[in-house]
Amino acid sequence: MSDPEGSEHEQGVRHAIERSESGAPATGAVVRDRFSADEVFQRIVAAADEEVTSGTRELFFSSLAGGFAITITFLLYSSLTASTGGDPILSALLYPLGFIYIIIGGYQLYTENTLPPVALTLERLSSIPALVRHWLIVLAGNFAGGAIGAAALAWSGVFSPGASRAALEHAQHGIQTPAASLFFKAVFAGLIVAGLVWMVYASQDTISQLVIVYMAFLAIPLGDLFHVVVSFTEMTYLALAGDLALTVGLTQFVVPVLLGNTVGGIVLVTVVNYFQTTENRLESARFEGVDRQLSIREWLFGRLVGRSYVSMINTAATVAPDADEYRVLVPIANPRTESRLVELACTLASRHENAVVHAIHIVQTPSRASMTYDHAQQTRIVAESDRRMEGLRETARSAGVAYETSTLVSHRSFQEVFDAANRVRADLVVLGWGTDRPWAEGRTDRPIGEMIPRLSSDVLVLKDQGHDASRVLLPTAGGPHSDLSAEVAKTLREVVGSTITLLHVVDGPDERDAGERFIADWAAEHGLADVDSTVADSGDVQREISRIADDHTWIILGATEEGLLSRLVADSLQFDVIDEVGSSVLLAERSGERSLLERLFG
Repeated sequence: MSDPEGSEHEQGVRHAIERSESGAPATGAVVRDRFSADEVFQRIVAAADEEVTSGTRELFFSSLAGGFAITITFLLYSSLTASTGGDPILSALLYPLGFIYIIIGGYQLYTENTLPPVALTLERLSSIPALVRHWLIVLAGNFAGGAIGAAALAWSGVFSPGASRAALEHAQHGIQTPAASLFFKAVFAGLIVAGLVWMVYASQDTISQLVIVYMAFLAIPLGDLFHVVVSFTEMTYLALAGDLALTVGLTQFVVPVLLGNTVGGIVLVTVVNYFQTTENRLESARFEGVDRQLSIREWLFGRLVGRSYVSMINTAATVAPDADEYRVLVPIANPRTESRLVELACTLASRHENAVVHAIHIVQTPSRASMTYDHAQQTRIVAESDRRMEGLRETARSAGVAYETSTLVSHRSFQEVFDAANRVRADLVVLGWGTDRPWAEGRTDRPIGEMIPRLSSDVLVLKDQGHDASRVLLPTAGGPHSDLSAEVAKTLREVVGSTITLLHVVDGPDERDAGERFIADWAAEHGLADVDSTVADSGDVQREISRIADDHTWIILGATEEGLLSRLVADSLQFDVIDEVGSSVLLAERSGERSLLERLFG
């Protein structure tokens, strides 16, 4: 007799194995060898999430490879045209090979990207500017790869004389086709390619994908249709090996094909396939469904007015402005080891009557493809995060400070810190720094150009060496960042009884008197007139800090003019002395009026 429990267990194991890495289904739920429209959509959103959030360099070079692969199509199509005497069927037999390389190899192709990123944008999970940025990068990479391939074919002698003539004829055929005909032929090509993407995600094995890709792209030359990357490669070859002005080729050939491919992909496939799925699709695509969508303003204008992308899990709500509330944001990588960050945040918040400390557990996913899209699994992730953050809640309760927690799961954790600060309207961000923090490794995943909006928060970065704040060294040369350092030092003295030592370094003995007057005036201005102060005339700030650091448990350093955030991005924090001293180091940067772009690059 069969064992029902064993059979059920085997089915559960099989289902677990057949889940893809992204969490999107690897098999159909009802008929195991067939996906429903919702399941196909879920797989497409998983791919779109990876594509839209890719870094510029990664995306461009993947697109460059895709554009160069199109050269294979152009090469074989022209060669077979010459060798078969122009037979319309035989000459097209190997036309799909370049596209097979792209689809199976996972390269980026512009016409493929009229479906996945658009699906994400239609759900208001990614903004229109983010979509346009993605398209422009992919298109630039495809065109660059196609131009390199065309130059290689034109100047390397790969083509036989007959193949070269056939290649020129293909390009001239496109130039001679009226713009209206080019557009509508390209619309049908865009329909084929975007429909192909839907079918590829509906298939479950490489052989099926191979057959679908081959048949779909074979239809383009047989139907006398036009694909924009192939057209650009042909046009470039004609400009290099024939007699064609680039401006003429672009305006009369490439642009109409580009517009047609885009319209065909978006209108005839993406929108139709999108609206055939059920309203449950959003629940399967993002945690908490419509609550995680971009606002209409964010969707239309992206980071100019707010977010441009919705993280996979983000339980932090947007906070309404409150002039009387002082909010401190504490990004947490490991709740078990970062209680000191929350202690510092609570200490600083305690000086304000209406203060809230918001600790956000930022979970860095191992890779973009590893994030699950299963709602139940995401709920379990949030519950586990809440459990691990409980110890930090106890820390806040003992300090008597209002406290909030949230969970955010993303592969772009460095950028998420700044997004979270703007979303919760933080006045101060308290960051931990070290090799164990995910944002130390993820800082370059996000294009810096998308981090331009103003960050109105002050920033503190703590390199914790396990010491208390009983003896604090405060080097200063004046300026707004030193003002923030002084505020932190005063709070530590008032709340935990820290002993403060001021340090000012001048360039030589002749400047000592001026330095002593400066440090006295500065200390009085910042309420630290009664603390010890030292003026050194060596001119070497790092050496002086190292010399007296052993007598102190904490060092508080203000950012340089270049800024603190720029040092974090470059992985070169403020001074080399940070890695040389055994004291805990706290770095401070005042928000001022500088944009985040200025704070990143100085």
